[in-house]
Amino acid sequence: MPVAAQLKVIAALGPKLRIASPRTKILGYDHNWATHPNDVPPPGQSPENDYPYQILRSQASKWIAGTAYHCYYGDPSAQTALHNAFPDKGIWFSECSGSKSLTDPPAKVFRDTLTWHARNVVLGTTRNWARSAVNWNIALDSTGGPHLGGCGTCTGLVTVQPDGSVTTDAEYYTIGHLSKFVKPGARRIASTSFGTTGWNGQIMDVAFRNPDGSTALVVHNENDDPRTFAVNAGDRIFEYTLPGGALATFTWTANLRSKLDLVPLTGATASPDGALAIDDDASTRWSTGAAQAPGQYLQVDLGRRKEFRRVAVDSGGNLGDYVRNWELSVSNDGRSWRTVASGAGTGQLTTIDVRRTSARYLRITSTSAASNWWSIADFRLYN
Repeated sequence: MPVAAQLKVIAALGPKLRIASPRTKILGYDHNWATHPNDVPPPGQSPENDYPYQILRSQASKWIAGTAYHCYYGDPSAQTALHNAFPDKGIWFSECSGSKSLTDPPAKVFRDTLTWHARNVVLGTTRNWARSAVNWNIALDSTGGPHLGGCGTCTGLVTVQPDGSVTTDAEYYTIGHLSKFVKPGARRIASTSFGTTGWNGQIMDVAFRNPDGSTALVVHNENDDPRTFAVNAGDRIFEYTLPGGALATFTWTANLRSKLDLVPLTGATASPDGALAIDDDASTRWSTGAAQAPGQYLQVDLGRRKEFRRVAVDSGGNLGDYVRNWELSVSNDGRSWRTVASGAGTGQLTTIDVRRTSARYLRITSTSAASNWWSIADFRLYN
């Protein structure tokens, strides 16, 4: 449907729905993250990836709740780009189907489907502002039907065999990690993820706070080999070894919640060239690009004075790139500094607890030498 036609439908339908069914939402676009090569628009029509922007810029946008996306081309990061442009509009992920190969053995199809859906649907969409994650179809028969044309290789959550028995497909497990543990009304909360939707072999995760106060953490090991990781929530920590390619969910009750809240770094800047340390993406990093030496530093400008009681400095998947010895200083004007803590780094995550401090600027400085580079994948404040 061309943009102009959809705008006419929305403009006609919106006011009628507002009266007849106020809780019914209109979602615009409902297509892929990027323009599929087979869907190149005819002359005079805009490419798909600009379609939702045109809708949300139009007068008809007042009638729609937001945008729906499918998984068949592009990357979930397109959702964050749209959210940043229109933060008051919602994003729903509305369709993704697996596909069975006609040549690969079932075990390979299962694994490939599970790992791709884990990265892109379960974690990729929800880490990029989606309010829903939907698989299509729920159930198909052993021939992939019934259907009237269309996809002949699509898979469902379950397959109904000719004898009436039911087998579970990979999507049954990927979507189950959300539907079983993430309750209606849950909200995504901050968590440090090192993996990427494009696959980099790291640990990828997403966390939710349920209405009853419990927490659900969904973790995927992108690597083919087992990976051991640690989960640090407040004053508690646990470790787990996840098999290669596996997906797992961990839950804990409200009384185990951290007493500290994340301090948003919205609008903050970091120097020298430190944007990747504060971009809420632990798959990227700031690095010295050279062996550690005294005087190397990362400075963060919060934009205004903020209170904090904890600073977390995470070197990410770059094992060995943690600062060996450090000093934390704060300032309100960027010129006069005072040291609030110093110590030695012992591994990937350096947690610095201080008395409640209010400052606009923070600077963490290396105070010793080491052969490793110093990398910071994630810099966080808590209060």
